[in-house]
Amino acid sequence: MMEFAINGGIKSGYYVLFLLLPFQLSWAQEDPPGFSEVVPFVTTPMEVVDAMMELADIKEGDVLYDLGSGDGRIPIEAALRYGIVSIGIEIDSDLVKEAKANAKENGVEDLVTFVQGDIFESDFSDATVLVLYLFPEINLKLRPEIEQMPRGTRVISHRFDMGDWKPQKTRKVILEDGKEHVLYYWTVP
Repeated sequence: MMEFAINGGIKSGYYVLFLLLPFQLSWAQEDPPGFSEVVPFVTTPMEVVDAMMELADIKEGDVLYDLGSGDGRIPIEAALRYGIVSIGIEIDSDLVKEAKANAKENGVEDLVTFVQGDIFESDFSDATVLVLYLFPEINLKLRPEIEQMPRGTRVISHRFDMGDWKPQKTRKVILEDGKEHVLYYWTVP
């Protein structure tokens, strides 16, 4: 640990970090609009991916979109298991690179596309299966666009619902460590 001289005394780096924390928080709050809408990457456990695939009832000819696709595991699994075209949209360019490498490693780069971009500026209207693992306020912001998608489009959200749009199905997945994951399922009317 580094030590710093403050007011004639020696203080540890923890003290300096503590003093700088309010400055860092205020700086983060001054980021451009949309900063708060960036969702941190949290991996979806494979047991949850399995349940999502089952819930989606994927069939030949489906087109799956994963909004906020992270490392690409959901589009890759859909391509591996069902041979369908899958598209991941991710804002983080490093995660897009990782996802593309994962698709190549799994031999599905001909079926899976990863796009670096903002989900609010992306066209996913040709999806027959739409997968989300986003914050509730982002789900709600996307909901009007989702509701305009073709009738019968299947929508699955990991962990977060869509306000007063009642899901047709919910599924709980309890992992070995006891953590519970909830999946919500809708079809566009």
